[in-house]
Amino acid sequence: MSVLLLSDVLASAHTTLAADGVIDFNTDRLFSSFWSLTVDGLTYGAIYALIAVGYTLVYGVLRLINFAHSEIFMLGMFGQYAVLWALGFAPRGDVYTQGTALTVMYLLIAMIGGMAVSGGAAVGLERVAYRPLRKRGAPSLTFLITAIGASFVLQEFVHFVLPKLTGGNFGGTTAQQPIRLVQETTVFSFGGADVSNVDLVIVVAALVLAFLVDRFVNATKFGRGIRAVAQDPVTATLMGVSRERVIMLTFLLGGLLAGAAAMLYSLKIPNGIIYSGGFILGIKAFAAAVLGGIGNLRGALLGGLLLGVMELYGQALFGTEWRDVVAFVVLVLVLLFRPTGILGESLGRARA
Repeated sequence: MSVLLLSDVLASAHTTLAADGVIDFNTDRLFSSFWSLTVDGLTYGAIYALIAVGYTLVYGVLRLINFAHSEIFMLGMFGQYAVLWALGFAPRGDVYTQGTALTVMYLLIAMIGGMAVSGGAAVGLERVAYRPLRKRGAPSLTFLITAIGASFVLQEFVHFVLPKLTGGNFGGTTAQQPIRLVQETTVFSFGGADVSNVDLVIVVAALVLAFLVDRFVNATKFGRGIRAVAQDPVTATLMGVSRERVIMLTFLLGGLLAGAAAMLYSLKIPNGIIYSGGFILGIKAFAAAVLGGIGNLRGALLGGLLLGVMELYGQALFGTEWRDVVAFVVLVLVLLFRPTGILGESLGRARA
């Protein structure tokens, strides 16, 4: 009797929530749009993965959760936007139609600009905010509080200071609309899902960049230095590895990838570029890094792709307003059964 009563209560609660528009559990929507959701999920997941690599690299070397990394991504968005604006492109204008070669060239220029801004900001953040703390032997909690504080400082810089420095052209309360260089068109379809040129560019570019970083860390002299410091910083220093140089390189790599992700994200987002635009995306990327195994490069890629797909499935099942909630519920459920993440291998033990 008690089981029946409980089931009646749950059914009644679900009906009430669905009627109120809070939860709309719709399996038909999931199955009918399964492949479309998968394609979109992989596209967003690829962007999460690139940002997640920055979290993973810094944590692997310093055991630091760099919560300001989301603002490094945000600065990359403004960086690529500023480059395109300087080249004469305008927001809300017509899509560029002067040929594929020139479009690719301008996209690469914008990406390099975004990467330069993000990479420079990441290195500057390390020197200004974190290096003095290391020299003073500050505890881990101090680093964490500093990271959170730096996040707000960077946001408010773009919010209040940048508009005054640029005559109101960048930053401020009003969002800058993305500059569109690529008209999204369907390249091919399967299972009822349309795969666009933008989807292909984002996923392929993210996979290539993730592969290059993985090879750099696992097959180069500098990469061996990063893994050595991640595994045992004291011994690595005694063996002649410059810990400060490795840390600077780690922040630079993470910043460069965040800038590349900013360019790719601007191809996909329908809304504008704003000072607070990196916060939720950065939290999701951090969740992706933890999901795959914090400190694991390949885990960051896997976690990002899985998180992107699962949140789209959840959006179809429960409704658009539950998309972000589903992403973090998935993270919690995975960590309940595997606390170290799916792959769970530290950067210091990674091998080619």
